[in-house]
Amino acid sequence: MNEIVDGFIQAVELIVSLDPEVLEITARSLLISLAATAVAALIAIPIGGYIHFREFGGKRGLVTIIQTLYALPTVIAGLFVFLLLSRVGPLGFLGLLFTPWGMVIGQTVLVVPLLVGMTLIALSGVEKTIQDEVISLGATSSQTIWTIVKEARFAILGGVILGFGRAISEVGAAMIIGGNIRGYTRVLTTAIALETSMGNIAFSIALGIILLAIALLVTTALFLVQER
Repeated sequence: MNEIVDGFIQAVELIVSLDPEVLEITARSLLISLAATAVAALIAIPIGGYIHFREFGGKRGLVTIIQTLYALPTVIAGLFVFLLLSRVGPLGFLGLLFTPWGMVIGQTVLVVPLLVGMTLIALSGVEKTIQDEVISLGATSSQTIWTIVKEARFAILGGVILGFGRAISEVGAAMIIGGNIRGYTRVLTTAIALETSMGNIAFSIALGIILLAIALLVTTALFLVQER
């Protein structure tokens, strides 16, 4: 028990003293996850909008597949991207394996299905009376779509925040694609796994506290957005 208490004390000291390695790992985690979330949003929101506003065969089946991918295991996503980026893979010539950009791709693959689903839910949540009212006022198809998107913007933003939380908390894909290279691809989750296995409990706890703080900020932001 004393070892755990001492670990927490040392962890707080590492955070308060702004330990360079702790700051470096935290900054890298934030940058990679923010980049992945931004890329995923640029891909997923238009796809979600297209699926919502268009009728086509197999639409319900496609939505079911997207919802199933919410729970896509991170190691499976990591393996998929690893095979794409490996030397024998179709994208191996890019040399992105074991790089931060490769990790961005891996996290993007994880986040896209969630953001597509959240966009569909957000757009479906807009009352149909709003759409009918806009059409009755003579709005074109594009104006109607834009009005509905504006009504759902806070719900869509909430989905983006959830996507960021999914990205920064995953470990499987980051470990497989990034390789957990110190000073280059090591992020909060992979560093916690490594330092714990090495018995460096204080450092692991410090990183864990930071990760929990980020999770709290994400949850708070999501709550504020939902209130809107």
